[in-house]
Amino acid sequence: MSKESNESNEVFEIGRIRKLIELLREFDLSEIDLHDATQRIRIRRGGIPLANAQPAAPMPAAPALGTSAAAKTEDDKHTSFIKSPMVGSFYSRPKPDQPPFVKVGDVVSAETIVCIVEAMKMFNEIPAGVAGKIVEVCVKEGEAVDVNKPLFKLAI
Repeated sequence: MSKESNESNEVFEIGRIRKLIELLREFDLSEIDLHDATQRIRIRRGGIPLANAQPAAPMPAAPALGTSAAAKTEDDKHTSFIKSPMVGSFYSRPKPDQPPFVKVGDVVSAETIVCIVEAMKMFNEIPAGVAGKIVEVCVKEGEAVDVNKPLFKLAI
């Protein structure tokens, strides 16, 4: 493998991410967004009102945000879960003094931002990934979540 292709595969290495975070701090940047034809990394500093942030380019939804396993009952056939795509802390609102992104009874589309998961001091907006009506919030404010942990239950 050539040195050039090896370097491009290392964009998600923890050492490179740490260097990018150091650059954010050193130059007082609020965001770094790097991408090429096959890879992308976006790093934002905390305290940014994410609900108003504009993405540089559309990102495809993470596959972990899909529906629940095969249904066994009639109710299961009409429900879905929005699951956490990463390990972190769950926050239902963009800032502590603002209303939640969504609440029980709200109808969401696949693109609707439903919460934030904070990982390594980076605040990641989580889209619903599926359309439906919120019937349950499955986690508490500030609760630690793992990959694929259900965050919201939806009626679809």
